[in-house]
Parts: sequence; C-alpha cells; structure tokens
Amino acid sequence: MITKILILIATFFNIGRVSKAPGTVATVATIPLWWLLAQTGPLIYMTSVILLVALGIAAAQVYEAQSTTHDSQEIVIDEVVGFLITMTWLPITWQSLVFGFVIFRFLDIVKPPPIRQLDQKVGGGLGVMIDDIAAGLIGSLILQTVYTQTSWLGVQISNLTTN
Repeated sequence: MITKILILIATFFNIGRVSKAPGTVATVATIPLWWLLAQTGPLIYMTSVILLVALGIAAAQVYEAQSTTHDSQEIVIDEVVGFLITMTWLPITWQSLVFGFVIFRFLDIVKPPPIRQLDQKVGGGLGVMIDDIAAGLIGSLILQTVYTQTSWLGVQISNLTTN
C-alpha cells in the first residue's frame, strides 16, 4: 500500500506517465499547487516544500527500487519540487509564473554546472531530486534578483483586487 502511494507521488499522480515531455507537463500541473501554497504565506509554503523534498526523495527511491532505470522520465516529483523552490518568495503574478516556469525548465533541461555534476554523481532517490533542487535554488536566486532590482515581475494579483 505504502509503495503504491509513493509511486503515485513519484509520478505526481501518474502525470509522469504521459508520453511527451512529462517534466514540462508536471511543471504545468504544479501551477495550481504553487498558487494554493503561495496563498498560505512563507512559513507554510517553505515547510510544505521541505516536506515535499523529503517525500520526493523517498518516493523516487522506492520508484527506482521497482525499476531498472536511474531517474526515469516517469519520476516527476523532482520537477514539482524544483519549480516550487524556484517560485519561493515571489509575488503571485503572471509575470512571476512565466519567468519562473521558463527559467526552471531551462535550467532543468540544459543542466548547466553545477547542476549537471550533481545529476551525474549522486545516486538513488536523492540523486533523482538533487539536480532539480539545485535548478530550483539557482532559478530562485535569479528571480529574487529580478524581483528586487526591477518591476518585471509585476504587481501582486491580490493587490489588484484590494485597490
């Protein structure tokens, strides 16, 4: 029973089983989760992401034990977590969403150093997750710089409804 639940989590409720671009599809499917978590404030958001990191490592480990492939394309909980990390502390705007999505997917697909090295050298469930965690952290740093130095990420959506 627990194994089946962890496999569902690893595939983000079978989204990872889509035939084309499962990582991108999973990132898109994470948008409602990001929006909901962003409504809760930074403490709950970050606590949830930390719990998802631990759960993702466990789920990826179980999936790998059931499979013969390291970091199977079907495992997409890493994309879910990486995108949520990228979006940490950003305003809830369509600009943040677009920039965050593009930057995270770019970093996840291209895997520039040190992301590539982490992907190649770390095994198991942690190895599945670590490159996306790194992509999320780098994406977040980029977006925090953009957010604090420009107005490119727009006005918070909740501010529009209260004015």
